[in-house]
Amino acid sequence: MSAPVTEDLLIVGAGGFARETAQAVRDVAAADVAGGRPPRWRLAGHLDDDPALHGREVDGVPVRGGCELVHELPAARVVVCVGSPRDYAVRARLVRRLGLPGERYATVVHPTAAVSGSSAVGPGSVLLAHCVLTAGVRVGSHVAVMPQVVLTHEDEVADFATLASGVRLGGGVRVGRGAYVGAGALVREYTAIGAWSLTGVGSTVLADVPAGQVWAGGPARLLRPAGAAALAELARDAPVPAGTAVHGTEDGSGTEDGTGPDGRQPETRMGSPVA
Repeated sequence: MSAPVTEDLLIVGAGGFARETAQAVRDVAAADVAGGRPPRWRLAGHLDDDPALHGREVDGVPVRGGCELVHELPAARVVVCVGSPRDYAVRARLVRRLGLPGERYATVVHPTAAVSGSSAVGPGSVLLAHCVLTAGVRVGSHVAVMPQVVLTHEDEVADFATLASGVRLGGGVRVGRGAYVGAGALVREYTAIGAWSLTGVGSTVLADVPAGQVWAGGPARLLRPAGAAALAELARDAPVPAGTAVHGTEDGSGTEDGTGPDGRQPETRMGSPVA
């Protein structure tokens, strides 16, 4: 049996989620060393499409250049760490644009996360500190699970979904592809959160949330259709219902292609980097 090998890891993005993931990677490496194992990853740097960041450091990690550098470093593993409530479809667009095979993607699980032996987490997904997956949980690919999230028995979270800090899912919940569940939301057991929907911060979800809609409140209720970026992803799988209004982004700002109001925000940005 060959000894474990430390692999280079590239983080696509240099904003808040990317910084949190970089710290998780450091914590994984520290836990490996403390356990007498070689670190599984070596942080090789951030990649970001914002040229103003190139050559700078974010929390001590260099920004090596744009995202296309993943193709020039074929031995490095990759994790895509972008997205926000304003455009939570960006991660899917960027993964599609990069066109990497699944085996290039790492799965980052913070050492304080509790993942049961009967649960599974897909490639490209990130589980941050103190997450809990109790029994028979299935998390797809490129899913962002923020700190203190609890997934209970038989929950299923589809590819590209985002579960913000403190989300609690009852047993048997189905979270659809690309859905965004806001911080502190509570979701009743055996409820479905539709693909590319958004559930607001602190919401109490007692009924199914349809695909491509924004729900919030206690109990959660319909506010409006999702923004254009999310609806565009939903339309790749099924046509948007006739008469559905289209907003610029999830908070009503920006443009239909997911950029900022001035049309210049790179897809790799989430949060503000610190030099």
